[in-house]
Amino acid sequence: MIAQIFKEYRLACKVAIFILTLVPLFLLVINVVNNDLGPDPAKAMAHITGEWAMRLLLLTLAINPLRKLTGATEWVHYRRMLGLVTFFYASLHLLTYCLFLLELEWRHLWEDILERPYITVGFLAWVILLPLAITSTKGWQRRLGRRWIQLHQSIYAALLLVLLHLIWQVRSDIGEALIYSCIALILMSFRSVKIISSFRRFSQRFS
Repeated sequence: MIAQIFKEYRLACKVAIFILTLVPLFLLVINVVNNDLGPDPAKAMAHITGEWAMRLLLLTLAINPLRKLTGATEWVHYRRMLGLVTFFYASLHLLTYCLFLLELEWRHLWEDILERPYITVGFLAWVILLPLAITSTKGWQRRLGRRWIQLHQSIYAALLLVLLHLIWQVRSDIGEALIYSCIALILMSFRSVKIISSFRRFSQRFS
């Protein structure tokens, strides 16, 4: 039913989803203007943009399992847009860090990349996402052929690096990191054809 609605009103749904993904940015701008980000606005901005990059990455990776579980291919039409918005928030996260926390002192950026493991893996995750965003078009998909699929499988490596980036920053409250890690493990487990097939057989017994 839901998949059918997304199919019949694809353009409207894409516009609606795109607008929804920009709501966190809109709220962030309002908080910046109203000076409501607490005693350390730069750190808060970095946290918010990074958090939404993580959430949208998980949502992007949920598309394929959702397609396999429901048998509805319509979900795939929204994956590219979600992936690009994920990269947008990840880039905002990196830009916030460079602009407001490092004040564009590039020497300090390279020092952090080399000396702080959580910065290292976070930067590597962004580097992996960069070619995925660039080659997300159908034109690049045709040019690369099978290599396109292999390239875009690296999103799972980016996910693991993002999780490490998050976990290695945690000092006391690990609840949020555990939630994201559990969701990531579930999504990665759904890559297994055996798990998908077992779920379908289980569903058919009660249908």
